[in-house]
Amino acid sequence: FGVGIFGTLVGAGGGFILTPVLLLLYPHDSPQTITAISIGVVFFNATSGSIAYARQGRIDYRSGLTFAAAALPGSVAGAIAVGHVPRRVFDAITAVLLLALATWLLTGRPGEQGERKGGALRTIVDRTGATSVYRVPVLRGAILSVGVGFLSSFLGIGGGVVHVPLLVRALGFPMHVATATSHFILAFMSGTGLVTHFAEGSYRIGYGLRRTLALSAGVIAGAQIGARASVWASGPLLQRALAAALIVTGVRLAITL
Repeated sequence: FGVGIFGTLVGAGGGFILTPVLLLLYPHDSPQTITAISIGVVFFNATSGSIAYARQGRIDYRSGLTFAAAALPGSVAGAIAVGHVPRRVFDAITAVLLLALATWLLTGRPGEQGERKGGALRTIVDRTGATSVYRVPVLRGAILSVGVGFLSSFLGIGGGVVHVPLLVRALGFPMHVATATSHFILAFMSGTGLVTHFAEGSYRIGYGLRRTLALSAGVIAGAQIGARASVWASGPLLQRALAAALIVTGVRLAITL
């Protein structure tokens, strides 16, 4: 439930919290089992959160559909590749990535998002009447999304924790539009990873599948609250909250290496 609230609030889907937690709680499970459980939960979280954000009118559908399509091949490749990585190496990769993303978020110049002059013009007017005008380098975003899709399924973090920093820092999205659009993209990426993991036999009946369904029940409810709470949070606050969560989870995981 808590993962659903916070993951949706910052647009990251919660997998970046859930995967390290599962790694700490189940030290003897394989990376393939951990990521399969996490990506399944992220799918239900992202779908629930996307419905809430759609009602708020904050999703950039044109950019989201393009980036989602580009991420799908990477999502399939990541779900297959994780079965060939030792557990200790997997833990180290996850910790390093989380800390690197936190550093990137915190070192940006305030107000940098939404100021790019090149790219396709976007105008988003949400349900409250607030208007966001920005430009999107679509080709660059599509190329980056291929890598995001791979990391999404490979690490089981859903990709939102990677996509939000990229949308804000590399593509110029306003933070509130980035969190909503990231969730929309994430529903497609995690759904592809979920299907691939299922085909690979990662979900064992009575074990991985039971955990996935139990965890998903909590995140579906939490996602609705997180989306509503995001309306009252400023963009810089959301950015700092995401960076703080990345640091805490990354350091905690690194300690166990």
